Amino acid sequence: MSGHSKWAQIKHKKAAIDAKRGRLWTRLLREVAVSARLGGGDPEGNARLRSAVQDARAANVPNDTIDRAIQKGTGELEGESYEEVAYEGYAPGGVAVLVEAMTDNRNRTVAELRHIFSRHGGNLGESGCVAWMFDRRGLFVIERSALDEEAAMELAVELGVDDLSIDDDGYELHSSVEDYARVREALEARGVPLEVAQLAMIPQSWIAAGDAGQEARALRLIEALEEHDDVQNVWTNLDTVETAAGEGVLAAQVS
Repeated sequence: MSGHSKWAQIKHKKAAIDAKRGRLWTRLLREVAVSARLGGGDPEGNARLRSAVQDARAANVPNDTIDRAIQKGTGELEGESYEEVAYEGYAPGGVAVLVEAMTDNRNRTVAELRHIFSRHGGNLGESGCVAWMFDRRGLFVIERSALDEEAAMELAVELGVDDLSIDDDGYELHSSVEDYARVREALEARGVPLEVAQLAMIPQSWIAAGDAGQEARALRLIEALEEHDDVQNVWTNLDTVETAAGEGVLAAQVS
């Protein structure tokens, strides 16, 4: 069990961007379609699709819209074909940045993201330059008001999660990728309200950008990447001054 949860503090930019319902729905439906294309259109036999459908429903995407996205993914309906791509680079201060995107034009996307990196003082790197700094894990964030600490620890043991972090804002649970669907369904069956439930790229360690100016530039780069239409997730190991002090918000991941 860990002491301090950085990831319980990611809500600010996520909420600001996801408030644009059109962009949120587009991102979710792309994930549904790609999941169906890669693993088949039956959510019961495709854990990734099942999770994507759950996320879409949680965002109030209509069921018939979700069904059409599945059919586009499986080829039953015509539609744009998206592929998953990942880009890696550095923000000012040597901060690692990992971008997950879905695109129908790989050349356009990489050119636009390279421009964003350059414009904000970062640089787009080669494949593999920062991915090794992150581990893919199941991530679950629960608001502090939902459980007391004893109940949270009992829940973590009962579910067999790998790690539990606690801070003033809430609780953060990590699971293996293989256990993600099981843990999510168990939490939902118990009625535990989840602020975040997703497969995340969690940094092995956190770094500061160096000084306030570099941190501000790094945050602007991350925000610009998040706003790109093809971007699904932006992951970083940036430890902000406010977060290091146990206050404020960490711009570590936004969908």
